[in-house]
Amino acid sequence: MLKLIINADDFGYSRAVNYGIIDAHEQGVLTSTTLMTNMPGAGHAYELGRKHTTLGIGVHLTLTCGKPLLSDHTTLVDVDGNFKKLYQYQGKFHIDQDELYREWKAQIEAFYRSGLLPTHLDSHHHINSLEPMIPVFIRLAKEYKLPVRNNIKDKSMLEGVVTTDVFEYNPEVMLADAKTIHKKYAGAGTIEIMCHPAYLDKSLMDNSSYATPRLDELYTITAPHTKEKLQSTNNFNLINYNDLKGEVNKS
Repeated sequence: MLKLIINADDFGYSRAVNYGIIDAHEQGVLTSTTLMTNMPGAGHAYELGRKHTTLGIGVHLTLTCGKPLLSDHTTLVDVDGNFKKLYQYQGKFHIDQDELYREWKAQIEAFYRSGLLPTHLDSHHHINSLEPMIPVFIRLAKEYKLPVRNNIKDKSMLEGVVTTDVFEYNPEVMLADAKTIHKKYAGAGTIEIMCHPAYLDKSLMDNSSYATPRLDELYTITAPHTKEKLQSTNNFNLINYNDLKGEVNKS
């Protein structure tokens, strides 16, 4: 039986994103999400999370969107105090790992203060998978005893933490038939499929380079044929990261 975690990134980005993620869970096959604790919609996301207790919610550690929670950074921000953009982490760059640790720890602690318990850690724009960020990311995962997304190329860095066997970047795999999905992941037991379902609002349209495709993803996740296929207990078991805790990676 193939275990699937279908995770929506960007919970907390905006109200429209939040409502899209909740509908993807309540009306579709979404089992998990990760929350951006530094974004304007975070408070709304916490409120929704407390009401929808079957949705697994982790922390979407952020370094390339919005403002940091702490105000004393110099290597993480631009002159206006906003996080640097993703392109500024391409090629050569300098980052103070103590600043990164304190900021990401503050984001995790903000989540705990909401009264929710995080299921796992990942990051916005996969920034955690860049070499200078990996040690901080793994340090925090071990410190808080939280599972992580399996998006780090050097799998030896994941030793001692809980993760899935496979991480799938492309939500379009949900369109394939059950036989094709099983063949694609032959030998794996647990898969995380990343997605970005959402409704649209001005905040998302003005600030995200990935906006309108989120509507298509929401439709795919809630479509009757998707639910019939992925909710079939003969083929798949839909889980979230809470179901993986204790399964430490030893690769």
